[in-house]
Amino acid sequence: MPVNGYGDSKPDEVKMTEVLLGLGSNLGNRQETLEQAWKEIGGLPETQTLRLSRFYQTEPVGGPPGQPEFLNAVGVIETRLPAQILLEQLQEIELRLGRVRKEHWGARTLDIDILLYGNQIIATPTLTVPHPEMLLRRFVLEPAQEVAAGSVHPETGLTLREHDRIAKQSGKGTSKNRD
Repeated sequence: MPVNGYGDSKPDEVKMTEVLLGLGSNLGNRQETLEQAWKEIGGLPETQTLRLSRFYQTEPVGGPPGQPEFLNAVGVIETRLPAQILLEQLQEIELRLGRVRKEHWGARTLDIDILLYGNQIIATPTLTVPHPEMLLRRFVLEPAQEVAAGSVHPETGLTLREHDRIAKQSGKGTSKNRD
């Protein structure tokens, strides 16, 4: 496989893929960090940002106790980057904006997750798509249905709007919307 990660196709021949990203921060100036991350995502090669949800303030889920609240958003991009290369680029943005990986689900300046990558199901040692926790987290579903309500989860066949409605009916999780 060529080193560019595009297989036998040239980058301009590769179709754009719609990708759903989750962004979160609970350290530092959270809103500024999320806005800067979105700007940097838009600067990735072969990538354009389409829509970003409002920010949602939420309690931490899992991880060590005593963490500050998170500010979360979900964004939609289109990219020609293969999923693994996109993940590596997103992790570089996390590092540039101060992400330090100390403990699993610990406090962090920035977390960027690939929630959906087109309609693909991906399972590698470093990347699982759809994100395995996305349907269990209101702080993902609520902003996701705001920007991509009609997107279909490739494993369930249900739209994000349907998943959000199911989560609301079950009473699982809450988010505080911050305009």
